[in-house]
Amino acid sequence: MKKTFTSKDFLLFGMIILLIILLLLSMNQVDRQWIKLSTMENTLAEQSKDVSALRGSISKLQQKISNMRLVTAQTTQAAETAMPAQASTAAPKKSENAAKKSELDAIPDAFKEAYKATKMPDYALGGWFVDSFSNTLQTVTPLVSTDAYASDVQSHVLESLLTRDPDTLKWQGKLAKSWKISDDGLTITFKLRDDVVFSDGEPFDSKDVVFTYNFIMNDKIKAPSLRAYYKQISSVKALGKYEVEFVFEKPYFKALAFSGGMDILSKKFYEPYLKDPEKFNQSKGLLIGTGPYRLLDPKNWKTDQDNIELVRNNRYWGPVQPSFDRFMWRIIQNDSARLTTFRNGDIDLYSGAQPIDFEKLKDDKQLNEISNRFNYVSPSGGYAYIGWNQRLDGKPTRFADKRVRQAMTWLIDKQKIADDVYLGYRIPAVSPFGDISPQHDPSLKYRGQDIEKGKALLKEAGFEDRDGDGVIEDKDGKPFEFELIYFGNNESTKRMVLLLKDMYARAGIKLKPVPSEWPVMLEHLDKKDFQAITLGWGGTIESDLYQIFHSSQIKEGDNRTSYVNKELDKVIEAARRETDEAKRMLLWHKAERILYDDLPYTFLVRGKTIGFYNKRIKNVRMTKTGLNIGSIENYIPKALQKHTN
Repeated sequence: MKKTFTSKDFLLFGMIILLIILLLLSMNQVDRQWIKLSTMENTLAEQSKDVSALRGSISKLQQKISNMRLVTAQTTQAAETAMPAQASTAAPKKSENAAKKSELDAIPDAFKEAYKATKMPDYALGGWFVDSFSNTLQTVTPLVSTDAYASDVQSHVLESLLTRDPDTLKWQGKLAKSWKISDDGLTITFKLRDDVVFSDGEPFDSKDVVFTYNFIMNDKIKAPSLRAYYKQISSVKALGKYEVEFVFEKPYFKALAFSGGMDILSKKFYEPYLKDPEKFNQSKGLLIGTGPYRLLDPKNWKTDQDNIELVRNNRYWGPVQPSFDRFMWRIIQNDSARLTTFRNGDIDLYSGAQPIDFEKLKDDKQLNEISNRFNYVSPSGGYAYIGWNQRLDGKPTRFADKRVRQAMTWLIDKQKIADDVYLGYRIPAVSPFGDISPQHDPSLKYRGQDIEKGKALLKEAGFEDRDGDGVIEDKDGKPFEFELIYFGNNESTKRMVLLLKDMYARAGIKLKPVPSEWPVMLEHLDKKDFQAITLGWGGTIESDLYQIFHSSQIKEGDNRTSYVNKELDKVIEAARRETDEAKRMLLWHKAERILYDDLPYTFLVRGKTIGFYNKRIKNVRMTKTGLNIGSIENYIPKALQKHTN
């Protein structure tokens, strides 16, 4: 007998569905309440920590005031005892003038310019600074990140013991208030500040400095490039809670830069990852520091986001607080879209502009109304290059032959690239060293194009057109063709590669352009899985060639082309040990001449930094290290602030 579905059954079925829905809603509400409760608990815990720290600071301050009063009383009493009666009326005024310091003098050197900004009539806290990246970041975790974008984010979160004065290039104290270098240059002792906390409220002291060094040097942590530099340090130890000592194995010209410039990590935050180093190595967003900004969630940042956001670190220890509520980077891969976004005022900086766009936009009325443009050569500017991989799949490539690398360089018209692709906003590169750098030997000039010389070198190396088809072959009849990997989202690079293809075709060489996404390029580099690749290196005030060109760095460093030259190794090692600057520069000249002849890279062009920034960003100025845009010195007047929290 067939059973019918009655109205009662419908009602019962509906009630069951309703109960299930109510149960799911109830569970969702409980989850939300639990999350809120957890957040409140964390907030209360942090507030409790802050109150405790504040009490400690107040106690220290009271003690200091008490000591100052005692010293002042003793000094006054001694002065009154020694002072003649007729001079006593003038003493208070002189004493008052001598004791009174200007506010600016009391500000640490590293914050003086930022402090001056706070005294400007339209200075205000608030607003967002919005920049952009052309690629999604793989990770912002310190040490394991390898690209400039991640370094940019970290620079607003992490701090080091010392920093350079951007106007004089001299070292200034940051987390360290003073330092001393031994007569032999092997020992550097830092006195640390006692008023610094990480963004989670955890106090900073010498244990964090020692931990950072040991963490970097742990072989299980994926930081081989840094380890290559820090291996010269024999020990880092705490001499007290606020004193730390670096001892180097041998003299090193960058000893102060590497010890004082090391980004300090929180021991409490990062130490647990020593139990599972691979979790740290594979992480995407483990980032916490003492700097002016912080990640909202320092443990769970994800790479699949359209924006990267930092918020003001309200616990920042500095005498000048960061002015922006938030510091944001939007991921905009297309140049045209980035320009449109800048025009609309949705990003504040249009940097890395393509020369062809910059040239067109110089006289753009609407753009000039909302922005200021910049165009300068940075003393620490980098260079573009083609890296010739000398070993692939365990075997030597055709680029292992120096004559081939020389020929590939002679076939390129660098000036044409600078003029046609970059419209004069680039200059031909000679070597890793800039023309104005004291590391550069002025007798060396860039190689201009000489096709016949290039062909002659190729023939000497065994490559010539054996069948008359216009393509050169090796002795086995295999055509000379190679793949050149490049970043496909950069229009200027794309145009340059097409120009290179034409230049090489004139010598019978087939260049196969391989446009790639940024993560794919990094993977090719890490695995050394490429024939040739075009990229760029950023520069420093004085470059150290060790990490990129020393043969020991093939396995763990940045010698991605498997380049070996034992003579160069010895010169680099000697230059790194030489603390006399004049003698060291002669050694760098020798190293440069070796690279100029051996050409593990074809050094293409080095150029100007060009772009635009929104006029609402104030106190932007030029320094010896470039434009200070995005620094703690910048601010947005209240009336011009667009974003709120």
